[in-house]
Amino acid sequence: MENNRNFFITIALSVLILTLWQVFYMNPRVEAQREAARIEEQRVAEQKKAAEGANPGGTGTPAPPQGGIPTAPGGEVVTAAGREQALAATSRVKIDTPSLEGSINLTGARLDDIKLKHYTETVDKNSPEIELLNPSALANGYFAEIGFVGNDKTGAVPGSDTVWKVDGNATLTPATPVTLTYANDKGLTFKRTFSVDNDYMFTVSDTVQNSGAAAVSLFNYGRVTRFDKPAVASIYVLFEGLIGFTGEEGLQEHKYASIETDREFKPGKSTDGWLGITDKYWAVTLVPTQKQPFQPRYAYFEDGRNRYQSDFLTDPINVDAGQSATVETEVFAGAKEVGKINAYAEDRNIKRFDLLIDWGWFHFITKPMFWLIDTLYKFFGNFGLAILATTVVVKAAFYPLANKSYASMANMKKVQPKMLEIREKYADDKMKQQQAMMELYKTEKINPIAGCWPVALQIPVFFALYKVLYITIEMRHAPFFGWIQDLAAPDPTSLFNLFGLIPITLPQMLMIGVWPLIMGVTMFLQMRMNPTPPDPTQAAIFTWMPVIFTFMMAGFPAGLVIYWAWNNLLSIIQQGVIMKRQGAKIELWDNLVALFRKKPSPAE
Repeated sequence: MENNRNFFITIALSVLILTLWQVFYMNPRVEAQREAARIEEQRVAEQKKAAEGANPGGTGTPAPPQGGIPTAPGGEVVTAAGREQALAATSRVKIDTPSLEGSINLTGARLDDIKLKHYTETVDKNSPEIELLNPSALANGYFAEIGFVGNDKTGAVPGSDTVWKVDGNATLTPATPVTLTYANDKGLTFKRTFSVDNDYMFTVSDTVQNSGAAAVSLFNYGRVTRFDKPAVASIYVLFEGLIGFTGEEGLQEHKYASIETDREFKPGKSTDGWLGITDKYWAVTLVPTQKQPFQPRYAYFEDGRNRYQSDFLTDPINVDAGQSATVETEVFAGAKEVGKINAYAEDRNIKRFDLLIDWGWFHFITKPMFWLIDTLYKFFGNFGLAILATTVVVKAAFYPLANKSYASMANMKKVQPKMLEIREKYADDKMKQQQAMMELYKTEKINPIAGCWPVALQIPVFFALYKVLYITIEMRHAPFFGWIQDLAAPDPTSLFNLFGLIPITLPQMLMIGVWPLIMGVTMFLQMRMNPTPPDPTQAAIFTWMPVIFTFMMAGFPAGLVIYWAWNNLLSIIQQGVIMKRQGAKIELWDNLVALFRKKPSPAE
């Protein structure tokens, strides 16, 4: 039955390999390709200018049709290297907070210049800050805009081409809001107040004062518009694209490719929720007022410049003569830090704002896994140590089941002579052989598939940890010790250039670092704790599995490889202790000797 046990293990490992290949194949190249594509995009943009609209500031926007949201920002695409030029083309109000820096474009009162102070493009602390939002004049234009849609009675209302005036303070900080004003020829005065917290949430409060002789109705809109998309598409375990949670439909996720095909999607109206565009680590979302029903929309446009847009349009806002009305919209623009996202959801009553982070279908495993790692990180001060401690906690939690599994495996080794005797006795009668085997299992209280449990238990934990490492920004650029300066990136060393001693650039498939090698060795030792299968095919799998996994795991986040290696080591110790306690022979030494012993020639 030892062969059957190994066969079951082989099946479990094969399923794991197929899952890893299908789900995680793109990951080893994601970060490197993303950076390379960004550089290539800059190079191409510097060689090409696409004219659209009247001027670089985006003031040539066509007026939207009555009751509609503006879709085209206008403006001329300048070179990617001309960001400062694009910013200087329009008047602006400075933004300066502990987490953000940038400016508000007074043309359209847009948030189109946001940098994240605490995040850089690479692990080098001197590398540029992350530029989240950019003027529409750039090829990678990306902005959030709040405005109104009017009619003949309202006259001109604030939109994409409206030039606002600053009333008082001209620098937005958490302590000093900024007020903008605009008045039209129909007696309407618009006062917009921007405020911001210490992190990533803006509050845009619009007050409409009607000094005219008749009541008016107008609509409030908000939109997040983006011209580019991530240079490298996300892999299957992560969503990037247009996202929102509104109305009865709840969560809406539209990948860039799908919205390019569908063009437009309109869920039902809502009175709460949020919508926007999300990346792996960053997001820009709108939280419309809860006082007014609104129609959410997710769309892709190809007229002029291709662009992606999440927007909303409220029901009519009625303002009687001599009266005023106020509408408020919140804008999140920043990093998807788990604690802050959860705090916004609770403190500001933003319905299911936590879904902005893609925890996946197995969130009931992934979220507790993150909580455990994050809690241990706060104790140890190092995410690598937190991962090692998490492994110990998980092993302890599953110890009773693993103990039974290893004990059953040890008992199977002890009755192996009886199993061989049954096979020989009923070699020509498979039915009786199986019946005798089942009777032996029953008598000796052995579970023939118990050995599969230690492997099977690792799969959900492995996936949950991978998800946490891949999606949470807390793991981004988190160092361990030595050469591991980013637990969310692969081990940067390689056996094939002697770990950096030979100055050559290797293809990704040959980047076999120190930690993948350690993982491969521990996996090899763990498998050698059991007898080598007599079947040649199973024996070959038994031998080559650690090598295959070493190459596969080399492109995975270093934190995951460290977890796997540490888990293997703990499993070896645990299995050895249990086998010794059960009086079963530990095959490790004999297997190692047999592996390296010179095989006799046929003549001998």
